[in-house]
Amino acid sequence: MTAKTSRSTRTNARRRAARLAAAATAVALAATACGGSPSAAGGGSTVTIAISADPGSLDPITTVDTSALNMNEFAYDPLVHAAADGSMTSGVASTWSATPTSASFTLRSGVTCQDGSPLQAADVAAEYNYIADPKNQSPLLGISVPPTAVATADAATRTVTVRTARPAPFLVQMAALLPLLCRRDLADSATLARTTDATGAYRLTQAVPGDQYVYVKRSGYTWGPGGDSGAKLPDKVVFKVVSSESTAANMLLAGEIDVAEIDGADGQRLAAARVSSQTVQELYGELFFNEASGHATADAAVRRALVGALDLPQIGVVATGTPATNLGEVSPTPCTGDTVQGSLPAHDTTGAAAELTADGWTRSGSTWTKNGRPLTVALSYPTGSDSEVDSAIQLAVQQWTAFGVKVSTTVSANIVATLSSGAWDVSWTPLGVALPNQLAPFFSGPRPPQGNNFGGVDNSRYNGLVAQASALPGAAGCTLWNAADASLVARLDVLPIVDSPKRLYGKGVTFRIDGAGVIPSTLRLTEG
Repeated sequence: MTAKTSRSTRTNARRRAARLAAAATAVALAATACGGSPSAAGGGSTVTIAISADPGSLDPITTVDTSALNMNEFAYDPLVHAAADGSMTSGVASTWSATPTSASFTLRSGVTCQDGSPLQAADVAAEYNYIADPKNQSPLLGISVPPTAVATADAATRTVTVRTARPAPFLVQMAALLPLLCRRDLADSATLARTTDATGAYRLTQAVPGDQYVYVKRSGYTWGPGGDSGAKLPDKVVFKVVSSESTAANMLLAGEIDVAEIDGADGQRLAAARVSSQTVQELYGELFFNEASGHATADAAVRRALVGALDLPQIGVVATGTPATNLGEVSPTPCTGDTVQGSLPAHDTTGAAAELTADGWTRSGSTWTKNGRPLTVALSYPTGSDSEVDSAIQLAVQQWTAFGVKVSTTVSANIVATLSSGAWDVSWTPLGVALPNQLAPFFSGPRPPQGNNFGGVDNSRYNGLVAQASALPGAAGCTLWNAADASLVARLDVLPIVDSPKRLYGKGVTFRIDGAGVIPSTLRLTEG
């Protein structure tokens, strides 16, 4: 689960909790060579991208921060890339083939790390095996590398073969999420916290935490998407920490930066100034339920009553989003369609009360009780959430309280740790994933610390549909994956509420975005 586990599987609110972690250090803006102008340090074109907080460690094997994930996309290439329509195109691998339990990738000749050493098939196999080993505790396990994966290499043909004991129908798509590094760094990838040993188009040349990170384009790079040489990419990309959206918008209008994510009201004045933008929808509001023994929410009748007592459209309006349509799959994802709205119960406090009464609860004064114990809910959500999230949470608390539920709230600085502790009943924790099978660890299998099934969900219909879908290659299983998602909503194992756009504005540049940010291969300076 990443700091996107709504933008990873990234956990997040639309603006990550990490956005409040650090303020930018004041520096001379001229030193960043902003606005696509020639760089004062060595010439060439420069694009400056604002990030809302320092990304922390850039270690590509361990980071879950959204900004770090995006920055690493500039420095570490994957085997394959996802095109705008969700199809796959070549990257470090020139060709590939796959079944539900195996995939083979043939590496291009001439791919090197930034020191000039060649990337070997054995390097890629070693990375797969390192991440697949649970003792290494890489968050990429289950996201980029399937559990039970075993990789082998054929040096003569430059081929890497990945096999799994259980079906992994999106093996190729998962490979697009694996940042490739050289084998020598696996033993101590922490050395890459502030440096790069890159296979991608750029190398990190300056890292000033809390201020800026400078990436310079490598010479000899020829293995971009579809064999793109990167000739049209800017010579330098600077990621600059700008903690305030209003400040970022001002800098963008003044030409001091070139790209910024603006999700709030400042976007209106950028749009009025005809600053172009790219948008991707993300899940913004989603409730997890703790179904472990001893929690009231383990009872399906209680979950139905709690959801029936909420005015979800009203909560969505307060959260300033649009009704959620999936469980967190971010475009371009192979399986589309609305798996939420047809499965949600209507707002009906009378029906909710009937659910509890039939389940043995009685209304005693202002509170529902059963066997002398009141119906209580411990509700958690991430520190640093938007004011809109705070307002939506408070509205839910008001509606549950009026219905007769005792509610306590906890603001968590580490929502993953809170979920892992089990000391919660309901949690506002939106997910963000690229593929539907990446949701499975969160809604099946073991609870922490052995797994990521935080709510202890045991939905037999979901498990059966996942098993069927996993036996089919890629998008061929989408009907089953969609049905599996809908079964979680119907049983109220999870409650997606509202989506919100992730919107990046750019001035003097063009680009496409994904759930992490700017897609490096698409970044271009515009004429003039």
